[in-house]
Amino acid sequence: MKLGVLFSGGKDSVYATYLAKKFGHEISCLISVVSENKESYMFHTPSIKKAERQTEVMGIPFLSQKTKGKKEIELEDLEKAIKKAIKDYRIEGVVTGAIQSVYQASRIQKICDKLNIECFNPLWQKNEEEYLSELIKNKFEIILVGVFAYPLDEKWLGKKIDKNFIKEIEKLNKKYQIHVAGEGGEFETFVLNCPLFKRGLKVMDKKILKEGENSFRMEVEVE
Repeated sequence: MKLGVLFSGGKDSVYATYLAKKFGHEISCLISVVSENKESYMFHTPSIKKAERQTEVMGIPFLSQKTKGKKEIELEDLEKAIKKAIKDYRIEGVVTGAIQSVYQASRIQKICDKLNIECFNPLWQKNEEEYLSELIKNKFEIILVGVFAYPLDEKWLGKKIDKNFIKEIEKLNKKYQIHVAGEGGEFETFVLNCPLFKRGLKVMDKKILKEGENSFRMEVEVE
């Protein structure tokens, strides 16, 4: 089946792309919605403008859609992007990286139903510890580009998801209920390399922005 992936460049959307391809589907395009609202209910925002660099090293067509990021209204922009993907790339379904967010999954499903296409959520209800271990096993190189919950701070930005990370985040889960995979919005990620990439990306420059007492994001320049 020809599919379009809702793509942010974070671990969830990239791994969902990997699984969809592994299951034998054709990835016709990657769809990014770029929100002006950094606190968007629907869309990942840290380093989102660098997602296009990832699509280049994947060799998959890229479709970008801007949105003001206003709650619920931003869904209209998502629908526009999916309609364009149907028209330009003949997609028959959409892939999401949703794991536990009923808010996101239900709204994307509603749009897909309206447009009469399939909606695939290959990570849905996946055990978070097993998921992170799978990422490492499949040689995904991932860094944190945003942290938004106590006790995470700017020292976590740029940290790689590896076995040590899993140990640290599991301790924080037990003590502070930090979701191990960041599904509660506690942290956001950026993929530098994985089996889908023709070559890995390197961080050439970075800018750290403090947005609150426990809110930091990192905008990266990659090549």
